Amino acid sequence: MTHTELIEQYRTGPAKLRAALAGMTAAQIAARPVPGKWSTLEVLCHIADFEPVYGDRMKRVLAEEQPKLPSGDPDLFQQHLAYGQRDAQEELAVIEAVRNQMARILATLSEAQFARTGLHSADGPLSLRVLLERITGHIPHHLKFIEEKRQALGLPKSS
Repeated sequence: MTHTELIEQYRTGPAKLRAALAGMTAAQIAARPVPGKWSTLEVLCHIADFEPVYGDRMKRVLAEEQPKLPSGDPDLFQQHLAYGQRDAQEELAVIEAVRNQMARILATLSEAQFARTGLHSADGPLSLRVLLERITGHIPHHLKFIEEKRQALGLPKSS
């Protein structure tokens, strides 16, 4: 996949997330219909929390030489960042804003810039390309869990 195609896939991820939430009420989004699994709202908050993290990582890789890229524990974020009290529309707005801003930046880059690297605290050296691939795949990875919740709630499959 070319960088242009990857950037477009990254930019359009939030629309897929909005489609997955279509027709769900606030109560359904907040429900935990699958025992032991996060609610749809918690999944959405998780995505929204890690969009700025990845945006920052990509910016650092572009602006700094071999920057340190700290990892984050999703379960600690979920436990301490009020996931149950947050607003789905605000979370979607954060995701869209970060992706739109980063897509604009990424579209200006040369091929060589996608090879720049940072040093992730758990995964070692990561290129900008790898960071972009990881965050681009983040929404599709979580869409299947939202579909699982829709099914458990008796809702139709999202389009």
